[in-house]
Amino acid sequence: MNDISAKIYPSFEAFFEKLKTWKTSNYKLVFTNGCFDLLHRGHVDSLTKAARLGDKLIVGLNTDPSVSLLKGANRPIMDEQSRALLIAAMQMVDAVVMFNDETPYNLIKAIQPNVLVKGSEYTIEEIAGHDLVLARGGSVETIEMTKGISTSALIEKIKNL
Repeated sequence: MNDISAKIYPSFEAFFEKLKTWKTSNYKLVFTNGCFDLLHRGHVDSLTKAARLGDKLIVGLNTDPSVSLLKGANRPIMDEQSRALLIAAMQMVDAVVMFNDETPYNLIKAIQPNVLVKGSEYTIEEIAGHDLVLARGGSVETIEMTKGISTSALIEKIKNL
C-alpha cells in the first residue's frame, strides 16, 4: 500500500469494511495496542515480532484523551495523528485503528483477532481482551521487551539534557 494514511482508521467503524475483507480472505489477524508516544526501537522490535504471528497486524492506538487519562496531563508528547502516521509507515503494520477508551477491550471485542499480543511486562490475565480471544479459540502472546528502552526513560533522558 503506497498511501500510508490509507492504513489509518480513526475508529472501528471506519475500519469495518477492511476487516470484513480480511476475514473473508481467512487472514490470521494479530492485534496489539499502545500509546506509541515517542516511537523508539523497542516499539519497532515488538511490532516486528507481533507481525510474525499472523498475516495482518492491526495496531490499536490510544487517542490523545486516552493517553492523557493513562499517562497524565502532560502526555502525549506527540499528537495522535503524528503517532498514527509513524506506526502506519512501518512495513509490518497493516492497519492502525484509534480508540478512545482506557483499554482496547471494546475494540478487541469488535475485531475478534486470532492472536492478541502485548509486552512481557503483562501477565496473560492482565491483558485487556484476553478472555475474549481465548474464548474464541485464539491465542494470547507476550513478547519480550527490548531491555533498557522505554518512552518514560527517553522522556527522563531529554529532561536531563
